[in-house]
Amino acid sequence: MITASEIQSVKQRFGIIGNSPLLNHAIQVAMQASPTEMTVLITGESGSGKESFSKIIHSLSVRKHGKFIAINCGAIPEGTIDSELFGHEKGSFTGAHEARKGYFEVTDGGSIFLDEIGEMPLGTQARLLRVLENGEFIKVGSSKVQKTNVRVIAATNVNLIKAVEKGKFREDLYYRLNTVPIFVPPLRERGEDIVLLFRKFTTDFSEKYKVKPVSLDEDAKTLLMKFPFPGNIRQLKNLAEQISLLEQEREIDANTLGRYLPTGQTRLPAAYTGGGSGKDSSNDFSERDILYKVLFDMKKDMHELKKLVLESYQSGGLNSSIINKHQNLFEDLDSPVSFEETNSNVPSVNMPLVIDSQKNENNMDDYEDESIEDIIHEEDDNSLSLERKEKEMIIRALKKHNNKRKYAASDLGISERTLYRKIKQYDIE
Repeated sequence: MITASEIQSVKQRFGIIGNSPLLNHAIQVAMQASPTEMTVLITGESGSGKESFSKIIHSLSVRKHGKFIAINCGAIPEGTIDSELFGHEKGSFTGAHEARKGYFEVTDGGSIFLDEIGEMPLGTQARLLRVLENGEFIKVGSSKVQKTNVRVIAATNVNLIKAVEKGKFREDLYYRLNTVPIFVPPLRERGEDIVLLFRKFTTDFSEKYKVKPVSLDEDAKTLLMKFPFPGNIRQLKNLAEQISLLEQEREIDANTLGRYLPTGQTRLPAAYTGGGSGKDSSNDFSERDILYKVLFDMKKDMHELKKLVLESYQSGGLNSSIINKHQNLFEDLDSPVSFEETNSNVPSVNMPLVIDSQKNENNMDDYEDESIEDIIHEEDDNSLSLERKEKEMIIRALKKHNNKRKYAASDLGISERTLYRKIKQYDIE
């Protein structure tokens, strides 16, 4: 049985301030789980101090002399997290110039703290599950199975049960991690601990900058404890340092404190989890809205492009046979017209090699898609062929610059790569 004095000793050792029953219970569970090899899942809002509990568990365990590494899974890009955790072999992917050990290999015999485990990609979750069940992993780009003896302590500020329901987190991994659950209470549920922490932060600040510490009157203390602190301990520390630095008076009343508290905030949760409907979260909704907007914008742009082509035809800028061939594309315009070639005397207009807006400022159009074929405009016998005109322009540009393709391409407003293709197409010597 863990006594109150033992809990207080752990608080002093790890700098934990507060006497909340919820906090004491969380510390007690951490102390009970420490001597075992069980996997621990720490839950709680962001900024509530979850990492401190991982250090308690490691420091009181038989692995205390082994390595301890804390990793934020949400801060590692999805494409590299497997390499970070499990290592990779030389040449396994672009940029892998040499073999690298992963965290599970480096911390063999120690403990690894996986913060924000809910942000881990599903593929990496499957690899982690194998480590937890068999102590085995495979480096990226290797086929060799390696062994590791690492204790995993995980933490998250999201509801993993809802993540499992949405298919964003593996159910088998959740139950494997949740062997020993520890809930770290948010600051707003810790009562007078808020005042104790505020006093601790202001004292630390005064010692650091050699100033007199600020203090709160009774009304200010009451106001401070009523504030929800969605940012938890991080937000409280930031508030204490602001007041210590900016206020000339060292006795703070409720009116003064109120100027530093964000207005319009009530007891809000630190993260929105989708409400009671059980549907998508607010993040999912936002992504859906963005997708709809992109699709509507694309439709609008396409409609405008159709209008531009139609107007170009009506002004004599396009051959009517092309419009007739793709007449179905223009059926949704406001003022459909007949595209029959009723006027054979419409003069042809020579089109430039490229539109000005498509020119690359550095003449480095290396990503041009060669699978896109040029449209060959069929002209009447009496009109000038665009293909022949284009060939003449290329020849003139090459002569002008003494066959230096780079300068000729720049003069024509196309890339050197496109010019080379045109030279081969027209068999220009």
